[in-house]
Amino acid sequence: MPEQTMGPRPTLEAVAERAGVSRATVSRVVNGGAGVRPPLVDKVRKAVEELGYVPNHAARSLVTRRTGAVAVIIAEPEFRVFSDPFFEQKIRGISRELSVHETQLVLLWVEDAGDHERIARYLEGGHVDGALAFSLHKDDRLAALIARTRIPAVFGGRPAAGPGPTAPFVDCDNRGGAREAVRHMVSLGRTRIAHIAGPRDQFAALDRIDGYRDVLVDAPESLLCQGDFTEESG
Repeated sequence: MPEQTMGPRPTLEAVAERAGVSRATVSRVVNGGAGVRPPLVDKVRKAVEELGYVPNHAARSLVTRRTGAVAVIIAEPEFRVFSDPFFEQKIRGISRELSVHETQLVLLWVEDAGDHERIARYLEGGHVDGALAFSLHKDDRLAALIARTRIPAVFGGRPAAGPGPTAPFVDCDNRGGAREAVRHMVSLGRTRIAHIAGPRDQFAALDRIDGYRDVLVDAPESLLCQGDFTEESG
């Protein structure tokens, strides 16, 4: 059990004295334990627990040049971020994985185009170690602004503009999936097949339309219904 006192917070020096090791050894253990023999690691960790030592995040950042935080940027307004199950699942999954690595999730969203520069300034300010960006649109500048910050970034879905084809992204085969879905409907004997499309300023929606037309080349435009990737739109 940590010692319950009302005095100042325990310091690295106090932990070092309790463990019988140098301050440098305590610092290495607190910051990952690299290069420290296991018996010494155990002694330091025991002293940390007994004293209730909590590392100073600001001081650690100066040494490691890491913030322990990752930004998750969703290029949608607040009401969409918190009402759409798609984003809820993404945020939960990312949060769980970051927690395993003792990393904090910082959630940022876009209410209007003016938020793009605000987000870029935040990223450039050294507040996070990296960024994940989702739901980018063709007419926004987020991809280019994120690239400008030079922090590690991965896009959820092929970015529609900005850093180009070399930008790291994770996506599914939207075109192939749509194509196979239409082929399945055709195999069932269906002859009038409609497609509820997503926003046409996002590559995911455009790729699915292309997959639909790969099979139904002559389908009239009237069978392409405009949606917005919400339950209400189909």
